Amino acid sequence: MKLAHVIGTVVSTRKEETIDGLRLMLLQPTDGAGKASGSPVVAADAVGAGVGETVLFASGSSARQTTVTNNRPVDAVIMAIVDSVEEDGTTVYTKDG
Repeated sequence: MKLAHVIGTVVSTRKEETIDGLRLMLLQPTDGAGKASGSPVVAADAVGAGVGETVLFASGSSARQTTVTNNRPVDAVIMAIVDSVEEDGTTVYTKDG
């Protein structure tokens, strides 16, 4: 699992029918404190995340193991919306602040 910030949505009117109905989001991977780390990723949204939220996502074959993405051709999936991140006993991120 990796942390990321949802930075946008991806809209596609024509797509493989097995991904029909999936909401696609644009993610910026981050470190624990929310600093950008790596290139943006397109991920299927399994939990109803919104732009501006911090999320956990999985990639590779793990992305096809959620109820929403089971046996679908996806390479990344949002599987949790993060409430807080604590590192070495210090809270480095909270959803509300």
